[in-house]
Amino acid sequence: MENVVFIINPFSAKKDYHPFLRALKTKVKNPLYYISESIQGTFKFIDDHFATTDIFVAVGGDGTISTVAQKLINTDKILAIFPAGSGNGFSNETKFSKNIDELLDKIKAEDVKKIDTFTVNERLSINVSGTGFDGKVVKEFEKTDRGFKNYIKVSIKTFFNYKPVQIKFLTENFQKYNGKYLMLNIANTRQFGNNAYIAPKASKSDGLVDLVLVKKFPLTYSPFFAFRMFTKRLRDDQYFIYFPVSEIEFEVDTKNWHLDGEFNKIESPVKVKVLPKSLNILQ
Repeated sequence: MENVVFIINPFSAKKDYHPFLRALKTKVKNPLYYISESIQGTFKFIDDHFATTDIFVAVGGDGTISTVAQKLINTDKILAIFPAGSGNGFSNETKFSKNIDELLDKIKAEDVKKIDTFTVNERLSINVSGTGFDGKVVKEFEKTDRGFKNYIKVSIKTFFNYKPVQIKFLTENFQKYNGKYLMLNIANTRQFGNNAYIAPKASKSDGLVDLVLVKKFPLTYSPFFAFRMFTKRLRDDQYFIYFPVSEIEFEVDTKNWHLDGEFNKIESPVKVKVLPKSLNILQ
């Protein structure tokens, strides 16, 4: 299979990439692949093979995909995915499965779609990023062995002790929303991962992201929140505010963020900007 490379994150999910690699070697003659040792190593591999490669396959979770995508933004190169993360939100939204035969069929068909991405203070995000409660959760989650059960445990433990963050919008039209919130999310697609739909109406190809403001809610609301999130029924109510934007600027009194599920420290003021149709992806 020419002009295709596979970039494997050996630390994703259960840290066992060997079944994928064995299957790949049985189905593709002499596949070109790289087992990532670091983000910088991944960038160098992409740079070294950029001129001779059309399709870059990210084998990992949303963080891995985002790392690979950084090098493909606003180029004619194409992203493909084999989901191997703990949540796989972006691959769920772009219809990539854990079936290697389906992936190889997509590569052969080479049917490509352009989708949006966005930046948070010039840092790329492809799926959902946020600050506040979920920024803190991701920080603590990275100290565990990951997995959905650990995510739930960390979320519950963090919820009881977490104090809302103060958000001040610098964009005049949105200053009426200034206040304290449990979390703020920026959604290019509908879900965090594991089919948890934080922004059920978000679209990755409309030139907008959904900004989601969540007020701290009582414990008694938690079952309703979980039910609505996993059934795509979250909407504006007394605790949730949604509005679509192409660009927005604000200040928040924490530096704890997650970008596509990876913990980041980001200083205020924060500028969010959509990059319309900036990424080619197989469909």
